[in-house]
Amino acid sequence: MYPQLSDEELMELLKADDHLALENLFNRYYKTLCQLSAVYTKDFEIAEEIVANLFMKIWDGRYEANVQNVKSYLSVSVRNASLNHTQKAKAPVHSIDEVAHQLNEVQDHNTPLNIITRRESYNRIISLIDTLPPSQREVVLMSHVDNLNKHEIAQTLNISVRTVETTLYQSVKKLRSLLKDSYNSAASN
Repeated sequence: MYPQLSDEELMELLKADDHLALENLFNRYYKTLCQLSAVYTKDFEIAEEIVANLFMKIWDGRYEANVQNVKSYLSVSVRNASLNHTQKAKAPVHSIDEVAHQLNEVQDHNTPLNIITRRESYNRIISLIDTLPPSQREVVLMSHVDNLNKHEIAQTLNISVRTVETTLYQSVKKLRSLLKDSYNSAASN
């Protein structure tokens, strides 16, 4: 085994068909990646499957791989695969009565005016979030869109919880100011 080798050296050995290099990477990151995936999927078995699939893809694409930062690559890949999985997962329909009940609920809350108003507000907020610096934007989206807590964000981004708190505080403060300015300019028109 190669416990002393760096991630990048292990990736180079993968290109030479060294299955022990893959095994080392797997052992080094498996638990952390499963935990990360489970944050998004809320199911540890699915998380394990996502991580296993990622390592199979790494093995299959080992000749073309040009990864500079293995840890970041693995984290981002698992996060994306987990988000893709949760977006594809749909709740099963158990009965026609359940569907009818859900439609009545949707019709009660989703008048055309409500839908348009929410969509405009959402688009305005997203466009303001896009003006934030990349690090702030990422933390805000993970917190308010992905619904991750500050500990999960810190673990995912490999930063301290205090950094997450400070970044969120600064981001929300800036967004409030931008929203206030945006509404004031819209009201004056």
